[in-house]
Amino acid sequence: MTVFNKSRLYKAYFRNGENHRGGADVSFADIVKLFGFRGVEIGKWVSKEEQQIAANLFFDALSDLMDILQVPSEVISLRGTLALAFGAGGQKFASAHYNSSKRQLALAKNAGGGSLAHEWFHAFDHYISNKMYDVSGPNQFATELWLNELHPMHNHALNEQLASAFQSIFLDQERALPSEFVQSGIRADKMQNVYYYARPQELGARAFESVIQDHAIKNAFLVQGTKETEEAKLGLYPRGETLQRIGSEFYTYFALLGRALS
Repeated sequence: MTVFNKSRLYKAYFRNGENHRGGADVSFADIVKLFGFRGVEIGKWVSKEEQQIAANLFFDALSDLMDILQVPSEVISLRGTLALAFGAGGQKFASAHYNSSKRQLALAKNAGGGSLAHEWFHAFDHYISNKMYDVSGPNQFATELWLNELHPMHNHALNEQLASAFQSIFLDQERALPSEFVQSGIRADKMQNVYYYARPQELGARAFESVIQDHAIKNAFLVQGTKETEEAKLGLYPRGETLQRIGSEFYTYFALLGRALS
């Protein structure tokens, strides 16, 4: 008899945040309604049981992200512009993916756990690009626009603070040379003959997820892998003083954003 292992969805994902659901189950329809997402797509191979487990995991992770960033739910759904997908809408060989043309964040059924914060930042990076700069389109990301300096930035206190966060990611403490974090990405790309780890969007997402994993509120479905993985040992995630500086800038930005929306 052939025995099939249950998917990784069934593993226990550690978290220590508040009991947002009070022990009750939620549905993806609840998540769409409560956070204001544009919609959700569920893959045809996702069973009802898997869908229930995933909905609870998504809800807890998104609620924890809201608590970590100290922002209202509308920030998590990017003011209703972001859609979710589970077990559908992804890319081949990718455990998670943000589709900028569809403005959809997709997690694979069996391997997406731990990637939510990374992909959410891609969505945010895309969403905020035309709030920082006079641009539009599926391939515009604020991190890349800031680094390339091809467009003037809109004059706003929130934009200035986000730009300061980007400086802490891309530049050294003297703000004169590429940071060690950036240089690690360049070295990794040269070793593998690719352009991936040093892409501004990827540097921004890895920096953000590192900040989230470093927070006292832990959620392994939201983020994992920035501390002890082989990538971490190669310096592909910020650490030490650099991580603290990036975290301080990001938390200041989201605190300002949360107060502005409240």
